[in-house]
Amino acid sequence: MKILVTGGLGFIGSHTVVELQNEGFEVVIVDNLSNSSKDVLGGIECITKRKPLFENIDLRDKKAVQELFATYSDIAGVIHFAASKAVGESVENPLLYYENNINTLVYLLQELQSKPKANIIFSSSCTVYGQAEEMPITENAPVQQAMSPYGNTKQMGEEIITDVVKVSDINAVLLRYFNPIGSHPSAEIGELPLGVPQNLVPFITQTAMGIRKELSVYGDDYPTADGTAVRDYIHVVDLAKAHVVALQRLLQNKNEAKVETFNIGTGTGSSVLEVIHAFEKVSGQKLPYKIVGRREGDITEAYANTDKANTVLGWQAKSTLEEALASAWKWEQKIREKK
Repeated sequence: MKILVTGGLGFIGSHTVVELQNEGFEVVIVDNLSNSSKDVLGGIECITKRKPLFENIDLRDKKAVQELFATYSDIAGVIHFAASKAVGESVENPLLYYENNINTLVYLLQELQSKPKANIIFSSSCTVYGQAEEMPITENAPVQQAMSPYGNTKQMGEEIITDVVKVSDINAVLLRYFNPIGSHPSAEIGELPLGVPQNLVPFITQTAMGIRKELSVYGDDYPTADGTAVRDYIHVVDLAKAHVVALQRLLQNKNEAKVETFNIGTGTGSSVLEVIHAFEKVSGQKLPYKIVGRREGDITEAYANTDKANTVLGWQAKSTLEEALASAWKWEQKIREKK
């Protein structure tokens, strides 16, 4: 069965391709390589012993999307990762984010709408909840006004899909991720941030490697146990497996509604300092860091209630924070050896 994975050479996309191929799916990757590398194909093949089909296509090109679906008329499902995802950059260049994250989704849905039956898994985000009033966050928590154009594109994406499925034969699952970290245990694929990392864990591993002088901890005056912000850090392999389970649910017609929404996290919140200390424990490295002022747009805490994903999807996160951090460190060491 052929599955289209957009942004399939990215961090989460590549790990999901591995899990799909491990389950026997044939995968077509679409990626324009704007924030990824073709080398990732080799890593995927090394792990699964199968090379996925690859198309270097920019999904902002409507004609190219039409030609893609004409070429692969037997696609049984789409997992849509392709999107720009840096909050700060989205504030500075909102039109780039609206073009890249909204237009591409619209063009994909236009093609899916013409099929007699279609399935899409949408890569959404816990940012849609903003600073939720209650922890842990359930899927019933109100969607808050977005704090960035990036967050707004995720909300709009969910709304667009919800509107389209009402008037088509498309079924959808919206997966709201919390904070993906780590890498495949083989260290053949992992997170490859371009330039200065936007996320905590690659900044930690680069600091431990000596690439960054020290880690900045944004704020120690939050109303949390140690004053630093709390997030739900999920191993990327666990997250990837959630996509496969969600896809199989749609393909087997087990969905109870045409659009279903699931939080994908561990259900446990960890503070920035807890993550730092856990990394120091698994790596044996002392991490230089300094406390600086809060970062605009950062919320106090966000961690998932995963009951719905656990019971309805039959999925749960298996890896500990330490295991995820150890895999991230193994990956960082490997990519530095190559250089």
